[in-house]
Amino acid sequence: MKKIIFWILGLLVVGVLAGYGIGHLLKEARQPEQRIPIAVEPELPPRDVQLYFADAQGRYLVPEARQIGGCEDDRECIIALLSELVRGSQQGHLPVMPEQARILSVELENDLVRVDFSRQLVDHHPGGSLSELLTVYSLVNSLAENFSYLRQLQILVEGQPQQTLRGHVRIDQPVYADFDFSRPPLPGPQPQ
Repeated sequence: MKKIIFWILGLLVVGVLAGYGIGHLLKEARQPEQRIPIAVEPELPPRDVQLYFADAQGRYLVPEARQIGGCEDDRECIIALLSELVRGSQQGHLPVMPEQARILSVELENDLVRVDFSRQLVDHHPGGSLSELLTVYSLVNSLAENFSYLRQLQILVEGQPQQTLRGHVRIDQPVYADFDFSRPPLPGPQPQ
């Protein structure tokens, strides 16, 4: 009888040990749940900007508040701002840029921004002294208004400086912001 109990206890101990061993092997064989990290980029809040377009008679610049998408650096924000100028006014003001114009690149250097435009800026610009002045100062004033450290603009076309846009306003050197173009002309007889 003692032998039978001894054998039963022995089998019981072997069975328990075998159960623990098999359970341990199964636990190791089971792959741990893999978590795949999901990169969530925080959405940047929109940025309020002030753009300058021509008044209804095309005589001076008028401000227009707008929002551009959030951007991480000033270069991206400048491209977004200039793209809005190309899109034109949302409040019925006259455009200052041909809608076909494209921004090819933007470079920042101290208080100077160099903007390289596609050839369409020149080819589709209506021309005329006042129209060219409004285009140039719309660009530089919009930049200076929204980026306080930027005071000058160098306009390039297809990577090259141009003497003028369409024969009237010199753009071969950097142009400084001038908010005098944002004031209505003095009343009186207008030149014909």
